Order: sequence, then structure tokens, then C-alpha cells
Amino acid sequence: MKAILKKKTGTVTVLSFDKGEALPSRILPFDNLIQVIAGAADIIINEKLTTIETGQTIIIPAHARNIVKANKRFKMLSTIIKSGYEDISV
Repeated sequence: MKAILKKKTGTVTVLSFDKGEALPSRILPFDNLIQVIAGAADIIINEKLTTIETGQTIIIPAHARNIVKANKRFKMLSTIIKSGYEDISV
């Protein structure tokens, strides 16, 4: 995992996985745009399975339980924009 951009208003992160690796089940308070750079993965959002491959994108909605699991070697770009969900002036 490597953060490319980390600000109060959001993050852009590159993640890579070997076949079978996964992010644990989690819930984020923000929308998360996933862009597949290479490979394929299963994305489970609120128990609904979607398989995405190189060049595809998917949005994980805010407050949705999700799991990302690599079907083979997999690289993705995760973009989280926090603006509009919280008061960042604090």
C-alpha cells in the first residue's frame, strides 16, 4: 500500500495484492472509487459479489460493508473524497 495523496479532504492510494490476499471486511464513512490497474478481484459490497478486472471501476458507497479479495495478482487505485460528508474546518 502506498499513499500518493493524503489530505484532510481525501486520499489517493495504490494497493497491490497477491492471489488470494484480501482487505478485511470494513465500513468506511465515505464513498470509495476503486480503479483496477492490473489483475482481477472480487469486490463484495453488502454481501453482493462483483468481479472487476483491469480497466474497470466500481464505487463502494459510504457506510457499505465491503471486502476486496484478489483472484490473481491485483493492483488498484483507491480514491476517497471526504468533502461534503464532514466539516473539515475543524
